[in-house]
Amino acid sequence: MIRFSFSSCRWLLGLFCLFTLTAHAQNKGKRDPYAAYLFVYFTGNGPTEEAIRFATSSDGLNYKALNYNQPILSSADISASGGVRDPHILRAENGMFYMVVTDMHVAKNGWGPNEGMVLLKSKDLTHWQSSKIHVPTRFPQWAGVNRVWAPQTIYDPQQKKYLIYWSMRKGNDPDVFYYAYANADFTDLETEPKVLYASPGNKSCIDADIIRKDGQYHLFYKTEGSGNGIKQLLATNLTGPYTPPTPDPYLQQTTDAVEGAGVFKLNNSDKWVLMYDVYTKGRYEFTESTDLINFKKIDGQVSMNFTPRHGTVLPITTTELRALTKQWATTNNPVLPGFFADPEILYAKKTNKFYLYPTSDGFDNWSGKYFKTFSSDNLVDWRDEGTILTLGKDVSWANRNAWAPCIVEKQVNGQYKYFYYFTAAQKIGVATADNPTGPFTDSGKPLIDSKPEGIKGGQEIDPDVFTDPKTGKSYLYWGNGYMAGAELNDDMTSIKPGTQQVMTPDNTFREGTYVIYRNGKYYFFWSEDDTRSPNYRVRYGTSDTPLGKITVPANNVVLEKDKERGIYGAGHNSVLQLPNKANPGRDEWYIVYHRFNYPNGINMGESAGYHRETCIDKLEFNADGSIKKVQPTLEGIKPVKLGK
Repeated sequence: MIRFSFSSCRWLLGLFCLFTLTAHAQNKGKRDPYAAYLFVYFTGNGPTEEAIRFATSSDGLNYKALNYNQPILSSADISASGGVRDPHILRAENGMFYMVVTDMHVAKNGWGPNEGMVLLKSKDLTHWQSSKIHVPTRFPQWAGVNRVWAPQTIYDPQQKKYLIYWSMRKGNDPDVFYYAYANADFTDLETEPKVLYASPGNKSCIDADIIRKDGQYHLFYKTEGSGNGIKQLLATNLTGPYTPPTPDPYLQQTTDAVEGAGVFKLNNSDKWVLMYDVYTKGRYEFTESTDLINFKKIDGQVSMNFTPRHGTVLPITTTELRALTKQWATTNNPVLPGFFADPEILYAKKTNKFYLYPTSDGFDNWSGKYFKTFSSDNLVDWRDEGTILTLGKDVSWANRNAWAPCIVEKQVNGQYKYFYYFTAAQKIGVATADNPTGPFTDSGKPLIDSKPEGIKGGQEIDPDVFTDPKTGKSYLYWGNGYMAGAELNDDMTSIKPGTQQVMTPDNTFREGTYVIYRNGKYYFFWSEDDTRSPNYRVRYGTSDTPLGKITVPANNVVLEKDKERGIYGAGHNSVLQLPNKANPGRDEWYIVYHRFNYPNGINMGESAGYHRETCIDKLEFNADGSIKKVQPTLEGIKPVKLGK
């Protein structure tokens, strides 16, 4: 038996208490690690676009909009002009979050003058307080100022205060960078503006972003005048003097016009990202560096389901990410960044991943010449796998109109093969590969290049490939203005003689055939109307065989516009049954389709028909096998888990 004296117990108790208090103090001072990112941005010059929006990312490269890409604050409530631009967000030393924005409403007042900025603060990223600063009122010597642009904030460790810096101009003078210190509660400027940097070449300088690394301050900015672009200045003190490095190159990796440079560090990495707004093209470009001197383009790794203008990125914790997504739902439609249409979806058994094969859109009159693919393991987060086929380069018989592809995975001699059917110059070709991401090799000639017998109009476009689970036979469908179908030979690159036939279901058929099999029925989907029309939509019919007569139900609209949600032109679909190795009959289905660009497509006229976005929503069936009408959404679907 072990015996303890009272004094021994008291000593042990004291030791335990000391250990507990020490551990508590250490944990209290320890901050949660950064595990995600918050992107703060605005979207353009339209009446509702000059407002603060949020998006989040788990890796700093692939972002999803929050709040359906709508503002998280009312610009009318926080600003003097009714609009705000160029948001910059900062995590403060005291645990607060500070944000500064340009007080400017181009949609209402044009490009000038603008005379102020807005300061915002928050304890939790979801609830914000704001203060307006009108520079000529606050500093009378600045009467006549006509630009107060792109303010940003940084902590000054010497002054132990927050320094706000921005570009400012009077009359037609060059834009010059100024700074002033914020007051203790971040509601006002407590010092007069002083020059931070003025170009010795008498050029305008705008959109500064200052980063401190290894005791040195790096100021990234846009220089205007002769030779526009992103440059860098260096200083050992926050307030300067700032001088250019040697050499002094432009840092953007594009010949297009850029502005709004922003730099942030990737979590748990030695890599920094320099991003900037390619504002004439409606896109962002990301570059990467380990020294903030040399940068390389990494756009192939980046995706966004929104189109940002001049914003900034803040690393955040998992707890903060949860709070943000609880406050504002994540927007998962569109699922791909930019303009893509006619989406084909594939689940590949070889890789246990999903793949999207769309038309590369955004070209006037559908004049794209290349095809891309994207991969995902959850249907929500998609990785750009690059270009897989280029007309004129990889396809010798056509060099225009790369449209509406489809793909099938087949086992040939025990090996997975991929057969990719595509439209080129209003003909249908086929290319093959050993992997879903290619490289693909074209067959060297069109598979379909003429109309079926008896058909005088329409186009030979929009292929769909379907493998019958009952027989293992594969079929090809195609047509615009008519629906044709035929059985494929075992080589998958030729049509079985005598099987081609016209299958047009009714006069609502326009294009975009897609076929699935469920519970003994073959379901045929097609698109009605013109893809440039807001009324473009999806209908369906059923058949008892892959090439049989199609029965059209009375109420057969599957998907169409939703005016209240601002969704138009929803059509040209593919369909996915979620796979599960443990449960092959898993009755969970998704519809993949394109729609007009949201929210601007409805105002784009005819060009909305070649500025389309790819979306995914659930597809459900009634007990009698009929298809429930799909509600197109802005929020999209939640990530799915694949069965093992």
